Amino acid sequence: MEKLLWVWTLLGLMFGRWVDGLDYANVTEISYLESYGLSESDAASPLVVGLTLIRGAASKGAVCLDGTLPGYHWHRGFGSGANSWVVQLEGGGWCNDHRTCVYRKTTRRGSSNYMEKQIPFTGILSNKPEENPDFFNWNRVKVRYCDGASFAGDSQDEASQLYFRGQRIWLAAMEELMGKGMQNANEALLSGCSAGGVASILHCDEFRNLFPRSTKVKCLSDAGLFLDATDVSGGHTLRRFFQGVVGLQGVARNLPSSCTHRLDPVSCFFPQNIIASVKTPLFLLNAAYDAWQIQASLAPPAADPRNEWHECKLNHARCSAFQIQFLQRFRNQMLNAVRGFSSSSQNGLFMNSCFAHCQSERQDTWFADDSPVLGNKPVAIAVGDWYFDRSRVKLIDCAYPCDNTCHNLVFR
Repeated sequence: MEKLLWVWTLLGLMFGRWVDGLDYANVTEISYLESYGLSESDAASPLVVGLTLIRGAASKGAVCLDGTLPGYHWHRGFGSGANSWVVQLEGGGWCNDHRTCVYRKTTRRGSSNYMEKQIPFTGILSNKPEENPDFFNWNRVKVRYCDGASFAGDSQDEASQLYFRGQRIWLAAMEELMGKGMQNANEALLSGCSAGGVASILHCDEFRNLFPRSTKVKCLSDAGLFLDATDVSGGHTLRRFFQGVVGLQGVARNLPSSCTHRLDPVSCFFPQNIIASVKTPLFLLNAAYDAWQIQASLAPPAADPRNEWHECKLNHARCSAFQIQFLQRFRNQMLNAVRGFSSSSQNGLFMNSCFAHCQSERQDTWFADDSPVLGNKPVAIAVGDWYFDRSRVKLIDCAYPCDNTCHNLVFR
């Protein structure tokens, strides 16, 4: 499989519109097929799964930003996986003020009216053993993301007709799935990418508590390790952004008390400050040079008014020696952030030195002929070895440019 070159508009699709210093791509929404590198003619190749709305959600106040019903896509497990479940929480950025949340509710990230009625299941959601060796026959679910605060808010704004109900959506979705048979699971894995990766960390112990102790329950966060990093101007762009998200959407009350007892709520929305206290086994899959964080947190336009980082952000091969040195310091900060977490024998880690973001959803990075590898293991095998306790998985790559297996994101 050829390594895919993603265009600039595709980054805008995946991560949402960026505001207040987060690059605000002037893009239109495009289809899920395109976001997975698939054309309409390829739609018959991957499994395509329909959208189910949670009909009882409105009575619980569990609604999208615009008040519409939340939803999910579910493909039943079969054979030996009939009583095993993978639940993936969709990602897609955040909104941090009224203006951006009002915009968001006119997209699939804030309203089920705009969600695709069918989406392809690839990567960890694939139903093919050659594409997803350990989880292909499990019940596989993608919970759609339409709240803008990583399934963690609980507030509303009557004047703007905005409903910040991420926590209620999470609870309603779990209740729905438990009623569909997940309560009988022998094995369960909560996963998520990007903003969904944050959500999988925030809700990991809640997910564990849904099941009896006899159920094997673990969590996977893909590209969810957002750092409270210093940007290229010396500021903290992402912290300012998260401050808006947490304050506007009433997130504080739903953050782990183990963190909020010692740190402010905004700090506790950063996964680096909560991963060590998660009791449930957790796997972190992250690129050391996370493409989203480089674009939107480290070198957003507001922090780079002379546009000195523009070429470097589009293609890491165009970075100057100074810029690479800056990015190496970011990698070091990420390594420091996982030091305590990785000391636990129950946790897993796959941190490759790639310029990437979200590697469990895409087939080319999850499990393919030329997938990224660490310790001779593709991502899918590393996650499977960890989940099934076949081996301990604590894989940290050497620094760029040592890894020639990366599927680096290059923007035109």
